[in-house]
Amino acid sequence: MDDSKWLAGRFEEHRPHLRAVAYRMLGSLSEADDAVQNAWERVNRAGADGVENLKWWLTTIVARVCLNMLRSRNTRREEPLEAYVPDPIVSPANEPDPEEEALLADSVGLALQIVIDTLSPGERLAFVLHDMFDLPFEEIGPVVGRTPQATRQLASRARRRIKGAAIPAPERDLVRQRAVVDAFFAAGRAGDFDALVALLHPDVVARADSSPSRPSRSTVLRGAATVARRAQVGASPDVEVQPALVNGAAGAVLTRRGRPFAVMAFAVADGKIVEIDRIDDPDRVARLAAPVLIRDNP
Repeated sequence: MDDSKWLAGRFEEHRPHLRAVAYRMLGSLSEADDAVQNAWERVNRAGADGVENLKWWLTTIVARVCLNMLRSRNTRREEPLEAYVPDPIVSPANEPDPEEEALLADSVGLALQIVIDTLSPGERLAFVLHDMFDLPFEEIGPVVGRTPQATRQLASRARRRIKGAAIPAPERDLVRQRAVVDAFFAAGRAGDFDALVALLHPDVVARADSSPSRPSRSTVLRGAATVARRAQVGASPDVEVQPALVNGAAGAVLTRRGRPFAVMAFAVADGKIVEIDRIDDPDRVARLAAPVLIRDNP
């Protein structure tokens, strides 16, 4: 076997890990795939002569690509989108997609991914590579152009911001999660305001991301009463709720006449819904919901 075939084979062995790194860095499945492909093109040109730890080396290459993409994204984005929801991993309700399992191996919920998206590119890279994927700061520093000590400070700053977001510890039991989510949809369909309020944490946050092309339709609602009123108004008899796993937690794909129009993620803690994240962007919904709809319509 020649060197190029050997390297291609080893790269494929590490692809699930590299895609997981890129996904956590970018919060986008399509961009993660682009980053991994870009990394492979660089690796294929450079070769791996003299590389002692191939996995770490490949990880730092993917990280460099992601860092460039994040910096470019920040330059293009004129102002932060408060209602932006990163791509979730959507799987059938009782059967996670094997191809996506590596992305969920660290059990990071969508609530944390949303906070990660608010970090600066350097903070994000240091936190993801060190705290999630155990890379030493000596390996991370050259990627961000900092000393190991300065890189450690980036990760520390990221941890403080994440801690400050006060993300509640999620309910781990999927059956209990599903019971709360099903009750939410039932109460919304029935227009039962009191039942909705009882299911929601007093400080619940609900985001609706309708894409940058429709910023006026993207909203962030806070508080049980406000979210309950919107859930009442938003309920429609022609909407079908397809149960799904969204980043490993109970969620749903909403369809109308068989066509998906929204993906909804829920964070449940102590029997209450503490966060609802909804994506209404038609292009993203069609792509994200595909694993659920394909499984339902073989």
